[in-house]
Amino acid sequence: MSATLDHRVAAAAAETPSALRDLLALCKPGITRMNVLMVAGGLALAGTNPGWSVIVGVLVGSSLAIAAANVLNQYLERDGDKLMARTAVRPLPTGRMEPEIALHFGRGLAFASLAVLAVAVNPLTAGLALFAMISYVLVYTPLKRITPLAVVIGAVPGAIPPLMGWTAATNSIDLPGLALFGILLAWQIPHFLAISLFRFDDYKRAGIKTVPVVRGENVAVWQAVAWAVVLLAVSVSLVPLGIAGPVYGAIAGLLGVWYLGFSVVGLRRASDATWARRYFFASLLYLPALTLTLALDVAFL
Repeated sequence: MSATLDHRVAAAAAETPSALRDLLALCKPGITRMNVLMVAGGLALAGTNPGWSVIVGVLVGSSLAIAAANVLNQYLERDGDKLMARTAVRPLPTGRMEPEIALHFGRGLAFASLAVLAVAVNPLTAGLALFAMISYVLVYTPLKRITPLAVVIGAVPGAIPPLMGWTAATNSIDLPGLALFGILLAWQIPHFLAISLFRFDDYKRAGIKTVPVVRGENVAVWQAVAWAVVLLAVSVSLVPLGIAGPVYGAIAGLLGVWYLGFSVVGLRRASDATWARRYFFASLLYLPALTLTLALDVAFL
């Protein structure tokens, strides 16, 4: 372990935060919050009024499911997390929490989420949550150390939240709901490719088979460009599908072209960590901007 990593782990251990704070950290509140917003977006865009019990049920149930996946992911990755600067300070790698506690906590969240969704929402939405948790924890997590295709495989459960919101309102899977799923799937891949580029050394040290580590940085950027093209196409498809109007279509097109342009710049600067970081932050700007545009279009136009 590097001196910098040793220092960060020692500092984290010295803080000795409460057990409750550590349990909350395992849930990754920021990621959970963002995904629940995607659930709410799918729910709102369905254009139906499923009732408050369904709305509360899907928001609570999806929160529990996403938190469960995060907890169980960290349980499985606790040894590898010790080798990465950004994860070495988590509760399990530092030894602040026993692994068995995290395992039982994650299982409890998973069972609670399925119960809430099955009873308060519908079996279809509960089934999507189960699929997302199993595919993320038991398929994507181990595959990260086997193949760079894990980034695509992991994007599938990561794109389920807006579809869960849609099925909570409609109790069906149809093209508009799948388009929302497709937007989040296509967005995730260049987003995570950017992370793997500027955290190249971290992932290599931890034995995670990212695209830059296995196939090289240029291949990673070409893949980011390809997925940015897919993202542009899927985002504007909401107009012909009848979910959004021409104003959204125009703005989504401009956002997509901007993001694609940012991707293309990387073809000349694949090994530039500064570009990769900026590309990562561009992805963080793109998704909220697209979501806000869609929400305003549906609400006022």
